[in-house]
Amino acid sequence: MSEAPSSSLTVHVLNTLTGQPATGLAMHLSQLQGPGLQWMELMKSSTNVDGHCPLFLAPGQVKAGTYKLHVDTGAYWQQLGYTSFYPYVEVVFTVTEQTRKLHIPLLISPFSYTTYKGS
Repeated sequence: MSEAPSSSLTVHVLNTLTGQPATGLAMHLSQLQGPGLQWMELMKSSTNVDGHCPLFLAPGQVKAGTYKLHVDTGAYWQQLGYTSFYPYVEVVFTVTEQTRKLHIPLLISPFSYTTYKGS
């Protein structure tokens, strides 16, 4: 039995207030492109029950360039009954060469967030 190819770009979000995965959190992925260097949206998605964002980019699609992950934290916290200091979180990162796998963990609370380059 063959395995399905894994995503080049994966995102995992944890709600640090509850210690649980952040479910139903909307996000958009954009890339800085063109002669005028404008953000071009590549896709939209939202986190599943495990806090993972289903396939963002297929293997081999993360090419060198600058990307922005826009995460709609304000709406997420509002639906849970909290007010958030951050209406959204933007994680901007640069890929220096085409990569097979890139993982971005994001830890959120109504008043803080943390991210790092995962493996």
